[in-house]
Amino acid sequence: MTGPETDDPARLVRAYYDALDAGEYDRLAGLLAPGFVQRRPDRTFEGRDRFVAFMRDERPMTDTSHAVDAVYPTGPGVAVRGRLLDADGDEVFAFVDVFSVEAGRLAALETYAGADGE
Repeated sequence: MTGPETDDPARLVRAYYDALDAGEYDRLAGLLAPGFVQRRPDRTFEGRDRFVAFMRDERPMTDTSHAVDAVYPTGPGVAVRGRLLDADGDEVFAFVDVFSVEAGRLAALETYAGADGE
């Protein structure tokens, strides 16, 4: 996969949130490396297919959106500071995501989130 999204790490991570929020799971899968891993405070997802299946079929809140407040594309990864919003636009929690990018795809994601609005 090549193109403007995958050539620019900042655009790649924004495309990730756009696909997730729009429920475009095939597009989301195309942005992730096959061995994609997400580590977050409550669990770890091993593999692109497992991650996409959870996002599509199992997450408790699907009517949400990600407000991206800042993208830091330089460094060992791409860091994103943002907030998860519910259907009414109210903040559920703030987060920092740190992505690893390999060969124009997202290879790993470390998610840091405050519990109960912290």
